[in-house]
Amino acid sequence: MAGKFITFEGGEGCGKSTQMQLLARYLRRQGINTVETKEPGGTQEGQILRQLLVTGDKDKFDPIAEVLLYYADRRNHLTKVVWPALQENQWVLSDRYADSTEAYQYYGYDRRINYQTLQDLYQIVAGDFKPDLTFILDIEPEVGMRRSLQKAEGMKVKELRFESRQMEFHHNLRRGFLEIARREPNRCVVLNADTNIDDLHQQIVEVVTKRWKADE
Repeated sequence: MAGKFITFEGGEGCGKSTQMQLLARYLRRQGINTVETKEPGGTQEGQILRQLLVTGDKDKFDPIAEVLLYYADRRNHLTKVVWPALQENQWVLSDRYADSTEAYQYYGYDRRINYQTLQDLYQIVAGDFKPDLTFILDIEPEVGMRRSLQKAEGMKVKELRFESRQMEFHHNLRRGFLEIARREPNRCVVLNADTNIDDLHQQIVEVVTKRWKADE
């Protein structure tokens, strides 16, 4: 079976990383070679960019500088991880991709960056390439923030640059993800993330197996 690119998106504390890991385990049990990755930080160089982007003062970059750093990471990620794996017919699961850039840097910042600028950057970096399937894990921002802050308590490096923003930002972010899903219903599947981890995993498996019969 040809490789597939599946992305996991959503606001802070929605459980993307956990659900990506669970799906990867499931796919491997079906004999599918699967790569787990993330943005930012899916490459060695990307780890440096990640530290710049998700830690420290929330206002240390203006929107354009921030977007350019994300797209530098994305280009490196595509050329070094995603595209080579797909060429080997592996499935690639990514914790965030371009929808997060649109949701965070456009909707979250209340459209302080030009939308066409985002589209032009994407075309330069990725061309017409898009995920085969995107899960948008939807959660009330207040619930997600509580989860995210609890998780951060056990982390050595506090990746809290976006958590430190006002709740208005996180509500804008949620609306942005839902707008992306409405615009691309064939690619995006919205699931309620405020539920049992195993139940959510089963929903994700059902979507994947229905679309590609990955369990056969």
